[in-house]
Amino acid sequence: MTQTPSEDAQSIFSGTRPVDARYALDEASLGLWLEANVEGYAGPLTVRQFNGGQSNPTYELSTPDRTYVLRRKPPGTLLPSAHAVDREFTVISALHAQGYPVARPWALCTDDAVIGSMFYVMDKVEGRVLWDLKLPGLQPAERRAIYEAQVDALAALHSFDPAAIGLGDYGKPGNYFERQVGRWTKQYRASEI
Repeated sequence: MTQTPSEDAQSIFSGTRPVDARYALDEASLGLWLEANVEGYAGPLTVRQFNGGQSNPTYELSTPDRTYVLRRKPPGTLLPSAHAVDREFTVISALHAQGYPVARPWALCTDDAVIGSMFYVMDKVEGRVLWDLKLPGLQPAERRAIYEAQVDALAALHSFDPAAIGLGDYGKPGNYFERQVGRWTKQYRASEI
């Protein structure tokens, strides 16, 4: 039997694996930081890396009582403005405070000395990633419910006034695509050097 592209993606990108040596982190240092910065944290800690590609390495942090997710900048020299996990944390924090369905953010660490790069920690939310937008294998009523939930979530997201939820000084208004293409062009040219 041949796998469909969505089944292949599901097997490639789902689950966790031992941490890749390139993205190893100091688990003892991380555990101390978690104790000091994440309310209710108690070890012992087990660290695994999520499968699949991520521009920011992403880890599952398991304890006997709770499971967290850690997202970090990749170690090493990075292009300016790339891998801004602090921006992710800011937006997730603002949305969570409004009751929007995002994982609970716990803390941001800007001290590279802890694990080698900036990172943040949030709750792990169980669920599934639907890789094929056609949603094969689901009944029409199930697909409709998923599509409607997506529309509802996007509508709720766009109903927030950024200034009212503490993101008024976040980003620049207008000309987003022009700025984005300009940024990508600068990053591409910088990577050629």
